[in-house]
Amino acid sequence: MAEPESTVINTNVKQKDPSTALVIAVTTRAIFNLEEEHKLYLEKGKEEYTRHQQANQDKPLPPGTAFAFIQAVQYVNKKILESNPAERELFDILVLSNNSPESGVRIINSAKHYGLEISKFCFVSDEDSTQYLKSHGVKLFLSADRTDVCNALRRGVSAALVFQQEVQAPSTPLRVVFDGDAVLFSDETDQIFQEQGLEGAVQYERAMEAVPIGEGPLKAFAMHLGKMRKKFGQEQSPIRTYLVTARGGRDMGIRAIKTLREWGLPIDEAFFMDGAPKGPILAQIQPHIFFDDGLHNIQGAQNVGVPSAWVP
Repeated sequence: MAEPESTVINTNVKQKDPSTALVIAVTTRAIFNLEEEHKLYLEKGKEEYTRHQQANQDKPLPPGTAFAFIQAVQYVNKKILESNPAERELFDILVLSNNSPESGVRIINSAKHYGLEISKFCFVSDEDSTQYLKSHGVKLFLSADRTDVCNALRRGVSAALVFQQEVQAPSTPLRVVFDGDAVLFSDETDQIFQEQGLEGAVQYERAMEAVPIGEGPLKAFAMHLGKMRKKFGQEQSPIRTYLVTARGGRDMGIRAIKTLREWGLPIDEAFFMDGAPKGPILAQIQPHIFFDDGLHNIQGAQNVGVPSAWVP
């Protein structure tokens, strides 16, 4: 497959080996707050937008929703290299942008201003930039564009939609929270719940207790994260992962726990909310990113200042 129209290598950053790295692609609107610029683009068109970006190329963009997540990922790389300078299994961040290279100078300058460890900037003029994800070995794609996310998921890449919000950058280590059904796991039990209600779903789970739940859209990314986490003892790990699910622990938790065990996926903490709001527990965890398929849960997370990504 052809390379994107223009790929800028960030020479300030040590390049990672894409065959061993955990590659995360973020769009410019996921990592920086470009809401004003995006509005200008929609109202005045591409030329006016490009002119604005060129005129402001030395003015750093404010951080966006995925910014703290990328900073925390960088911290993990630092810790991995401290314990093994030859380690090649590192996070690798690339920016995938529909900007032209001319208007992308501001993006590159902003990343350098904040000291972000971004190895490549790919400026793609195609409507569907997600066609380049597989050629870069991307394991997680974060975008502020729903069509992009749906295209990435269709291509078999773990992906989620970030909404622009004010984010308080939490401290390290990297904390990632996953929802269960339709995120880590398949939506099979959700579908039973829709058709037969809670009682039907509980009966189904009991009958299927010994059978692992199917894979969800973010399972592959979670497994890569788990593999990295295993490089450290639990106490020293710079990565913490959480399961926060609407399932009830008594009736529907056992199969979830057995599935994680079967996959060999270590999770630090699991919360079975039994349908209760997730906001309060997320406020306590203070994750760098929270993945969920329910928009009401995303809203609840945003209300407590937690950076959230929707898996449609």
